[in-house]
Amino acid sequence: MSYLDVHANAESILSRWSPPTNDQSSLRYAYLTHLRSDRHAVERSCAAGHLTASTLLCDSTGRRTLLTLHPRVGRWLQLGGHCEPSDTSLVEAALREATEESGIEELQIDPIPLRLHVHPLTCSGGVPTHHLDVQFLATAPAGSRAVMSAESLDLKWFDFDALPDDADDAVRALVTEADRRLKRIA
Repeated sequence: MSYLDVHANAESILSRWSPPTNDQSSLRYAYLTHLRSDRHAVERSCAAGHLTASTLLCDSTGRRTLLTLHPRVGRWLQLGGHCEPSDTSLVEAALREATEESGIEELQIDPIPLRLHVHPLTCSGGVPTHHLDVQFLATAPAGSRAVMSAESLDLKWFDFDALPDDADDAVRALVTEADRRLKRIA
């Protein structure tokens, strides 16, 4: 396996995606430009910035989300991370990360991106970069119990309308968009 599958898939998904806002449309264009100009754009080693995949995991009621207290960032975030050479798509990477970080099997993931978000970060190699995050929505089976992984300081379910005080605007925007999508589906 190689990153080529994820790279081609990311370009395909983002080419077809209809962003919900003009800001998201601008980010979509920037992501596509980056993908088309750098064949390493999904690899952690791409210092110019690399695509990551994350998931806002909701419970079966669609009213709560599972957030992780990220050890390096020190805030509550959605589940997610880097693409791996074994991933064949962004959705697979997002689902793998959500399953690993939540300990919950049989998650149902919507293959249509929910939002895009760019954030500066210093990855494990110590080099400052940007994560170009493609964010998805997934639902846990009824009765699921989360199991904290070594990648988290804490793992907790939060009601959509009672997010932690230190949740940043990006997480709040992600939850708002998830709420809109879930209401359209219902």
